[in-house]
Amino acid sequence: MYSKVLGSEKMGFIRPPTVRSGDYIESIFGEYSAGKPKPSRKLNSAKFVTALTCLQFAFAVYATGLLYYMSPSIDLRAKPDFTWATKWAHNMRNYIVTPHVVSHYQDSASFLKSENFPAMVSPAEVCEYEKIDFSQKKSNDEQMIKMKRELYDDVLGYQRKNLGSESLEELMKMKSKWALNGPKKPKVTVILNHFKRKTLCAQLDSLLHQTLPFHHVWVLAFGSPNEASLRRIAGSYNDSRISFISSNYDFKYYGRFQIALQTEADLVYILDDDMIPGKKMLQMLSHVAGTEKYENSVLGSIGRILPFRQKDFTFPSYRKFRSKEAGLYLPDPAYDITLDRILQVDFLSSSWFLSAELVKALFIEKPFTFSTGEDLHLSYQLQKYRNAGSFVLPVDPNDKETWGDSEHRLAYVSETTVIFKNVVEVRDNQWWKALSTGYVTQWAAMYPQKIDALFYAHSIDEVKALGPLLEKFRGTVGKKAYIAVSGGKFCPCEDAASALKWPKVVCKERRFKIFDLEVGAILGVSNSEVPVFQAVYSSMKGLIKIHNPSVVITVADADPNVKKALKMATETNSNGTALVLLPRASISKVLWMADLRSTALPNWNKMRVSVNIITQNRAQSLLRLLRSLSNAYYLGDEISLSFNMDSKVDEETINVVSTFDWPHGPKTLRRRIIQGGLIRAVSESWYPASDDDFGLLLEDDIEVSPYYFLWIKYALLAYHYDPQVSFPELSSISLYTPKIVEVVKERPKWNPTDFFKQIHPHTPYLHQLPCSWGAVFFPKQWREFYVYMNMRFTENAKANPVQIPKSRTNGWQASWKKFLIDMMYLRGYVSLYPNFPNQSSFSTNHMEPGAHIAAKDNVVKHNKTDFEVPLLMDDFRNFLPNQKLPPLSKLPSLNLFNMPVSLKGLKAAGAKLGQDVLRCNNVSEIVAVNHQTGLPARCMKF
Repeated sequence: MYSKVLGSEKMGFIRPPTVRSGDYIESIFGEYSAGKPKPSRKLNSAKFVTALTCLQFAFAVYATGLLYYMSPSIDLRAKPDFTWATKWAHNMRNYIVTPHVVSHYQDSASFLKSENFPAMVSPAEVCEYEKIDFSQKKSNDEQMIKMKRELYDDVLGYQRKNLGSESLEELMKMKSKWALNGPKKPKVTVILNHFKRKTLCAQLDSLLHQTLPFHHVWVLAFGSPNEASLRRIAGSYNDSRISFISSNYDFKYYGRFQIALQTEADLVYILDDDMIPGKKMLQMLSHVAGTEKYENSVLGSIGRILPFRQKDFTFPSYRKFRSKEAGLYLPDPAYDITLDRILQVDFLSSSWFLSAELVKALFIEKPFTFSTGEDLHLSYQLQKYRNAGSFVLPVDPNDKETWGDSEHRLAYVSETTVIFKNVVEVRDNQWWKALSTGYVTQWAAMYPQKIDALFYAHSIDEVKALGPLLEKFRGTVGKKAYIAVSGGKFCPCEDAASALKWPKVVCKERRFKIFDLEVGAILGVSNSEVPVFQAVYSSMKGLIKIHNPSVVITVADADPNVKKALKMATETNSNGTALVLLPRASISKVLWMADLRSTALPNWNKMRVSVNIITQNRAQSLLRLLRSLSNAYYLGDEISLSFNMDSKVDEETINVVSTFDWPHGPKTLRRRIIQGGLIRAVSESWYPASDDDFGLLLEDDIEVSPYYFLWIKYALLAYHYDPQVSFPELSSISLYTPKIVEVVKERPKWNPTDFFKQIHPHTPYLHQLPCSWGAVFFPKQWREFYVYMNMRFTENAKANPVQIPKSRTNGWQASWKKFLIDMMYLRGYVSLYPNFPNQSSFSTNHMEPGAHIAAKDNVVKHNKTDFEVPLLMDDFRNFLPNQKLPPLSKLPSLNLFNMPVSLKGLKAAGAKLGQDVLRCNNVSEIVAVNHQTGLPARCMKF
């Protein structure tokens, strides 16, 4: 942290270096005997001892009074003028003083000096004043006046509505711990920085007549050619509260703030040499600084609103002429803009009033440059690390004593550094750098941005890994995505641009695309993880607040401290930004992220998918399933894995589930005491813990595609977690594409690719049939299913009151799927199915002998070729219509018998059957349930 102070010396006084402690007293005695002949040694010695004894006694009596008047807390001008004592005290005070330590800075010739001065002259004899022989400049450019006024009104209107912007009268009525008539009086140290201007006397005169007295005034002269004159002026006031500090070295703009770190006062008031404050300023500033609303703020009298974005999405120079977007200088007499209400600005100029504690923030990061821009850097650092704002106080136009710059024309007396082209360029680069690293300017506050994704890369390798997804976002119509890089030694911006095949100039353009966080500005040479965390968190927090990304994306194996910082930064955004940690191997497989709506992306981490395996005595089949699960692509989600074993599980299977390592989440083993059979094994294998809990049910003879989880994630985000999509009929997502019409007695073959070729050969589709060979079930409908099956379960299938016309499911016995089909038919629910070439799927059923297939009591013969399908081993996105999931309105829907029927038509068929647990109008009503309990609640029109 760059908070090294110019010196650790105590603010005190030093005696002139040419005088030793006893020289002055010795000279008095020297003069006493200089012109007289020396008597004999013996006689003279006796007389001398007597005289010396008398003199010592007289001096001791006088010393008591003298020490009181020599106290630094006593102003000799304010006490009765004991002429003989006062004159001597003035002289003696310059020799009998507190020792002062001189510390060196830069080199041995550069040093600070803090001095008290002999009252040899009065201010009237040494004071100089600036000659101001011109009127305040006024613009006659009507267009500029109109533009400036409109922008000011916009800013003030926004702040009055969103922040509250009090008048001076209202501010002074606010409760304040530093109220003038309150029990506590603040100590205020005033720092006056001087170089050439002849304004010191005017400043000191004003400060000495403030309605709230100051605690100290420190007059600084760093490398000033007028040092001698400034020293004489400061000394002429003969006030122990006024100190003069000088240095041969010019510490420029930051030196005064470094000196401010040494104060023991409550508040610091730092003034440029062109600021002559009105006599009520300390009272006003202290009062406002003592209010709860503004205590964590820096206050001043002049400020600037930084540029707004132009129509071409770039930002102009803050000095661009005839441009409304160039920002504002406030107050601006040239355009008749005065402040009658407090206004938050992007940075203050010429004066700063703040608590001594807040000054430290200036040195957290290394400044962009030490040659200018301390004003912007202070406000930027205060907001970034202390959440502190910068405010310009209003004035009473009829009372000049409330003005912070009672003579604004002083700003025009001599050229200031900011008018030179090279300095303007430096300052433009500085404020753009601040905006690019999270500084929330007034433009950003007034016009919150909305982007889809903000990427973060801490190294060049991470830039390369994230590159394909970043380019997909940026290349998708209607999408916005930027990337932030750590910068410095970790990931230089120019190198990152090259890795992305962007021109290096993007790192300099005032256009949002890539943000160089310059993490090294706070890290320096430290090997600690704290500066990295602090720099990434503070910058990303600001960028997230400005741009409101739906997601912040980085690699899953990023530095742990970076991930912690990003997590904290995303959690601060009230608009809901999700942190996405992508495994590098999966990044190129999730390009479909860019096709999701920005409203769906913030829900990226909401879902909790659990894998629930039903197994008993097919250990080799189970191993095949587990290998396929391990080889799949995942996206950093926590995925719990449960094994559900019946009581007759064999030893080999127990060994397999016990030794299997699952790195994606917790692993749970469940074993029944009493054999339950397949209907209980499946239906009791999972129950949702919340509305974001989804259960994938897999029997052990199933195998999954490497892309199975990506399909689940994509479909959930597109059709369930998008607030713009209302799809209560969707109850599950199938991994499997059937090859036959299962519920028809003849079980005819069926190929969705041929069936939907008029729409699109590979469109996903909705089907009223639930899938038992790999499907994710939704929490609300699964609770509903539990209640329904409990109310309708019978051992004898013929006793079931639900008989779907022409469905072979009517005769199914001991089948959990039969009850789910009935419920979905009666209430119009559907499942989402994939549809890819050759009926390739995200799961396949190997049709191995078990409780159902090839069972002795199952008279139905199962041909393996009718059920086994190839696994999808390529990125499925390439097969989808327009390489993305179609909108809900474009999804075709089928009834139980694979016939096209609208969603409303499906509900009508269920209502017509009229066999649900509640009796409803069989034309226009179906059963509605309480989704928390699954209990039927009422009849609902559709």
